[in-house]
Amino acid sequence: MSGSPKAVVLVSGGLDSATALAIAREEGFEPYAITFRYGQRHGVELEAAKRVVAAGGVAEHIEVEIDLRLIGGSALTADIDVPKGRDLEQMSDGIPVTYVPARNTVFLSFGLAWAEVLEADHLFIGVNALDYSGYPDCRPEYVAAYEAMANLATKRGVEGSRLRIHTPLIDLTKGEIVRRGTELGVDYSVTRSCYDPSPAGEACGQCDSCLLRLKGFAENELADPAPYQSRAAA
Repeated sequence: MSGSPKAVVLVSGGLDSATALAIAREEGFEPYAITFRYGQRHGVELEAAKRVVAAGGVAEHIEVEIDLRLIGGSALTADIDVPKGRDLEQMSDGIPVTYVPARNTVFLSFGLAWAEVLEADHLFIGVNALDYSGYPDCRPEYVAAYEAMANLATKRGVEGSRLRIHTPLIDLTKGEIVRRGTELGVDYSVTRSCYDPSPAGEACGQCDSCLLRLKGFAENELADPAPYQSRAAA
């Protein structure tokens, strides 16, 4: 994709980021993928990110290591139980314990730094503000505020090369995300979204992330190709 505009894409290994990567490519960008080993309690999503990148094709993929376990405060980084079996009303009631304090702000900062070095003026993140579990850093107003800050805080921004943060999934339901990715040929079998997978990498089928993901596939009358601990749960 020589000559195409560069874009940094945050890739976690989940369904949303895999779809955002496919959209970046479909829109003509040369993607540079960045993944974070941030102290999450399992490495399943990191292995999934490698598969997503290999399947999606990128110019370069880096894995940044930071340790948010030092801060804690989340079921994804500390010894706190992951909620299971919640309905949509429960998911939307407040901010859940799976929220990692300031995670997207931290991730976007690294993405922004790399974009500046690459002389890339585009950054993709697969946040979603509809079928999401109450995360404050997935909202459109947050992304708009961060983009404004980014253009004040960087050499490129000050010199007139404005960064744009792309959120192609932000107004889509999980079902619409699955449909869009399927149209683009995303191989969802390599992705993992579970908050509490088995050591073998099988999804639990009961955490908020699994339930929303399964809902998205069901809305398209598709079976989720990712492995689950119990297909009955899926």
